[in-house]
Amino acid sequence: METTIKQIEDMSLNAWPSHKMELYDGWILRFSYFYTHRTNSVEQFGTSSLPWCEKIPYCEKVYERLGTPAIFKISPLVSKDFDYVLENRGYSIEHTTRVMTVNLDSACLCASYDQVVFTDNIPSCWIESLFDLKGTTNPIHRTVVPSMYRAIPKETLCASISHNGKIAATGLGILDRDYIGIYAIHVREDLRNKGYARQICTGLLKEGMNKGAQKAYLQVVEGNTQAQQLYESLGFSHFYTYWFRVQPDTHKQKELSH
Repeated sequence: METTIKQIEDMSLNAWPSHKMELYDGWILRFSYFYTHRTNSVEQFGTSSLPWCEKIPYCEKVYERLGTPAIFKISPLVSKDFDYVLENRGYSIEHTTRVMTVNLDSACLCASYDQVVFTDNIPSCWIESLFDLKGTTNPIHRTVVPSMYRAIPKETLCASISHNGKIAATGLGILDRDYIGIYAIHVREDLRNKGYARQICTGLLKEGMNKGAQKAYLQVVEGNTQAQQLYESLGFSHFYTYWFRVQPDTHKQKELSH
């Protein structure tokens, strides 16, 4: 199980590059102007030689200089003691996320997906539509994030459904080894519950199989019950959970102490 978790964690790093990255003694410090927790956090990917009491303050200073709180991703591969250390430093838990997987030969892929348009590249219009669907208005994010999508080193499968000439639903499949990772499933709010997300997921999984994928993984934030139910109906099941430990607001702490 641990080997498979490590494989999926490595593939998710490949799937979603950050704007800036620093390697530090078996850790990778990722920075993307706080676009998402995943792309703006510290991940442990190798063996460490330095003590935590030295490394954590170092990371905090790096993120302070970059203007965001320090965030650490806590997966089953990370020591529980490390999580306790962060808790004792006042770090809170945010964005608890379930990783779900499925063997594609047993997935339920009976839905038609004839409305889905696929491209091998990631068009600018798709990225702009994704921003609109997510309500992304931050000008820095809208400037920087397109380059992050274009930096994905693996083969991609971009999916969309249009309504009245505009993209109303998106999805992204990222092929890595014998997996396809499912990302960026978003549907315009007023067009939800019409089966668009199911069509896109089904299409990505079937097209992924045509390209050699045998298994699939995805990540869903805890509490997103509707999405989780959709994925379960496609055959996905919970494999493991990770979360983020977020540094407390040091300025607020100082204000409260005075």
